[in-house]
Amino acid sequence: MGRALRVLTLALAIVGGLSGAAPVARAQVLGLPDSPVLVVDLNRLFNETRFGERVASELEAESAALARENRRIEAELTEEEKVLTERRSGMTPEAFRKAADAFDAKVQRTRSEQEAKARALAEEQENAQRRFLGAARPVLERLMQESGASVLLDTRSVLLSSDAVDVTDAAVDRIDDVIGDGRAVPTDTGQQAPADPVVTPPPEAPPLVLPPDGGE
Repeated sequence: MGRALRVLTLALAIVGGLSGAAPVARAQVLGLPDSPVLVVDLNRLFNETRFGERVASELEAESAALARENRRIEAELTEEEKVLTERRSGMTPEAFRKAADAFDAKVQRTRSEQEAKARALAEEQENAQRRFLGAARPVLERLMQESGASVLLDTRSVLLSSDAVDVTDAAVDRIDDVIGDGRAVPTDTGQQAPADPVVTPPPEAPPLVLPPDGGE
């Protein structure tokens, strides 16, 4: 999972160790494994909760909108370059160079603006992951206490494990019950943003393909 999961796992391990093992009967009644170690699929945990589904849908829509904008801008700049080229024969070299320089500056400015929007989408995803981890932590801590577990690991960091200690399904259900689609989750939860993505990112907007510099 990366740095955020390692931090979360360590914190949950400490909480589990301090809380002590829950009675076996309690874990069984709740349909949970009685085990000192639990595993969870963090990708599923995000992608299959209402929170994760909402975030994925919103990011996909924003990415599609950015892709449409990139295509529109590309067409506009291509047409502008064509017009400038057609006007060249009726312009002095100095006038053409001035117009070409202005066009080049516009191209560079536009490229920077669109790249900044793409970076903002990536940051939005990281922020959503951070909010999710912060909101999900109390739910995961509760699962650990009820199972008598001291450690919670991401399935991707485990070589072999029994399905009996996988609490992903239970965690998804409980997180949905507690935080729903996550709209009410505070912007700053105090959790560190993941070093590696938790959710599969939406399709990237195609890069802005701009005309060659100089309009020549």
